[in-house]
Amino acid sequence: MSPDGPLERVSTGHLPDDATVTTLLQAAYALHRDVRDGHVATYIPQLARADPGWCAASVVSVTGRSFDVGDSDERFSIQSVSKPFVLALVIEALGADRARELLGANATGLPFDSVTAVEVHDHRTMNAMVNAGAIAASSLLQEVARVSPGTSVPDTEAAWASARDGLSAFAGRRLEVDDDVYACESETNLRNRGIAHLLRSYGRIHCEPEVAVDLYTRQCSLAVDVHDLGVMAATLADGGVNPVTGERVVSDGTCARVLAAMATAGLYELSGDWLWEVGLPGKSGVSGAVLTVAPGKGGLAAWSPPLDAAGNSVRGQLVTRSLSRALGLNVFASNPDPHDVPP
Repeated sequence: MSPDGPLERVSTGHLPDDATVTTLLQAAYALHRDVRDGHVATYIPQLARADPGWCAASVVSVTGRSFDVGDSDERFSIQSVSKPFVLALVIEALGADRARELLGANATGLPFDSVTAVEVHDHRTMNAMVNAGAIAASSLLQEVARVSPGTSVPDTEAAWASARDGLSAFAGRRLEVDDDVYACESETNLRNRGIAHLLRSYGRIHCEPEVAVDLYTRQCSLAVDVHDLGVMAATLADGGVNPVTGERVVSDGTCARVLAAMATAGLYELSGDWLWEVGLPGKSGVSGAVLTVAPGKGGLAAWSPPLDAAGNSVRGQLVTRSLSRALGLNVFASNPDPHDVPP
């Protein structure tokens, strides 16, 4: 079956055997790796240096099976793909209801860095997948640190340690900041600083605006590879347990709320198109990563720097769409139960 063929394969409740996954992953990669659409992000100088030919993909099952293809050893900054995982840490610390009250759960229908969205929506932050909500989530990291063992009086560094350690637990290895990316973004993040101060004027940020933006910038500057993202996605797919390390990172209830937020706004104003084509919660980042979760089955990650106009990886979306269809992962696809079909 062609990876871009009709929706012939419907979810079986688990990923196929290793040989089938390997074959379909390689086919999806080969089909799309030479697509020339899109442009590498240039508003962050470090991202502008990326090779537009880079492309990689990873599949990790909830049993810990992993499959990688392409430039899987290349590391890049995680950027906005960090947002679901910081949201997960905030939900764990504050509870789902309080997190939704403070951060929101509805889509803006506007670009990820929209100032207009803050002004026109009463909730202001809207959701933790766009920059306003993500900066507000970062402003709550001291509350995350407060519930962490061994932390008595959380400060900015304790808040950052909670974020780094939490995302590292999702990845199954210690993640480190790319200092060059962090320095570069710190010099060019004036729009995010403006959003943070605007949120403060509405009482929707929970520490000093400059501190919140710094925490957000650091989390976006963590260096990962496509396999790391596959493991992180698989941890969300596995109800919060990292299938490689066996560590419980967050609760299954937290995962459910995070996946809802990803489905709502993970690909910004194109999230509806994404669900139409792929049928899975996803999250993109301007370094070219696309992370996708098939609940109960596994995680998909694709990375290629050229982006569409909304800031989503062109090849990453195509590879993920092909894999979702070929592996039967679309959560909206089903076959009729033969027992319910009238004679």
